[in-house]
Amino acid sequence: MKVLVIGSGGREHALVWRLAQSPLVESLAAAPGNPGIARIARCVPANVQNPEELLQVAEAVDADLTVAGPEAPLVAGVVDAFRAAGRAIVGPTKAAAQLEGSKIFAKRFMSQAGIPTARFVAVETEADALRALDDFGFPVVLKADGLAAGKGVVVAGSREEAEQTIRGLLSGKLVGAAGSKLVVEEFLTGEEVSFIVLSDGERALALEPTQDHKAVYDGDTGPNTGGMGAYCDSRILTPEQRQEIMDRIITPAIEQMRANGTPFTGFLYAGLMMTSAGPKVLEFNVRLGDPETQCLLHRLDCDFAEVLLAAARGSIGDARLAWRPEPSVCVVLAAAGYPGKPRTGDRIEGIEEAERAGAAVFHAGTRSGPNGLETAGGRVLGVTSAGEDLAGAIARTYEAVRMIRFEGMHYRTDIGRKGLKRWATVQR
Repeated sequence: MKVLVIGSGGREHALVWRLAQSPLVESLAAAPGNPGIARIARCVPANVQNPEELLQVAEAVDADLTVAGPEAPLVAGVVDAFRAAGRAIVGPTKAAAQLEGSKIFAKRFMSQAGIPTARFVAVETEADALRALDDFGFPVVLKADGLAAGKGVVVAGSREEAEQTIRGLLSGKLVGAAGSKLVVEEFLTGEEVSFIVLSDGERALALEPTQDHKAVYDGDTGPNTGGMGAYCDSRILTPEQRQEIMDRIITPAIEQMRANGTPFTGFLYAGLMMTSAGPKVLEFNVRLGDPETQCLLHRLDCDFAEVLLAAARGSIGDARLAWRPEPSVCVVLAAAGYPGKPRTGDRIEGIEEAERAGAAVFHAGTRSGPNGLETAGGRVLGVTSAGEDLAGAIARTYEAVRMIRFEGMHYRTDIGRKGLKRWATVQR
C-alpha cells in the first residue's frame, strides 16, 4: 500500500523509518517531511494546519493510509476531512482531539469519567488565577489551555514566580493565544511515565511504557521543553501497574468518549504521575509522543503498517504488538537558545559517523543549506540506540551523540538515569 505521514519532526521521521521496513508498504510520502525523511520517502510541501491541503496531498500520492504525526492537524480536523473523502487515516476526529487541544476540556472530561488526576481550577482572568493560588500552595502547576508545543506548562515554586507566569501566559507573551485561559493545578509528586495506546474507538492496544525528560537541563532543572530525550524499557511499569492504568484510566477514557458521541480513534497518550495513591493523569495527548516515538519504534518488532491499517479501518481485533527485549534510548540534540528562540543555520556534521556506529539519527529541526545540512529548529536531532540492558543502551546512545557536532549544540547527559536508579533499588 501507499502510505502518507503528516508532519516534519523526529516523530514523523521515526514513523517513516519504521513503515519503510514493512513488506506491505509499496511507497512512502511525507507532508512536508524533512531532509532525513527525504532519504527514504517523497516529501511534499504542505501546511499541516490545513486539512484540505493535506487531503489534496493524499489524493495526489493516492495514499491508502495516512498517519497524522503532530497534534495541530488533528485539532484542525484533518481526520474529519479524510473520512468525509473516504480515505483511511489514523487519528482522532476534531471533537475527540479536544483532549489535547484544550487542557480545560481534558480536565473536565477526566472529572466526568472518574479518571484520577490532580485537583484543578480553570481560570480566564488574572484576578481569578491569583485567588486560586491561595487554594493550592507551592509548588503549583500552571497550564496554558491551548496548544503550546510542550512549553505551556510551568511548575512555579513561589508566589512571585507563579504571579509572573500567570501574567506572562494570560498576556500572550509566553505562548501566544494558547495562554488566554489557564488551568491552575495541584502539584503531584512521584515518577512520570508516558503510557500510549492505539484505539479503534472501542478497543485499545497498549504500547510499551516510556519515560520522557521535559526539563532542558540535567536533573529535571530549567524550563520545560517539547522533550529532551526518552527511554523505552519494559521494566518501567510492572504488569500490575499496567493493568491498573488500563482499568482506571484508558478504558474509562475510551468508554466515556464513545458515550459522549465522540469515539476516540488513533493514539491516546496518557502522561502519568505514579503517585503513592496510584497513577494520576497529568495530561492527555492525542498522538504519539515526541521523543517517545523514536525509542518506541526502535524497539518495535512487528509490522507496524498492518496494525495501523487495522486501526484506521476501525477493527484492531486480535492485533498484537511485538517488542524486542532490549531497552532503547533517544537523546535530543538541541540548538543554541532552545527552549527560547533557537538559533538556526548552524552546519551539522557527524551524522553518518553516528549511523555507522549503529545509531538511528532522526531529524527534527534540520534543513538543506548552501553548505550542507544545517539547524532549522529548537530540537534538531534525536539520536537513538538500543542495548542488551538499559545501561548498555545509554552508553551506546551517548557514544553516537559525541560523534555529532554543530555550533551551540546542547543536550541532557542523564537520559535514562532514573531507570538505572529504579532497577538498582529493585535489585537491592
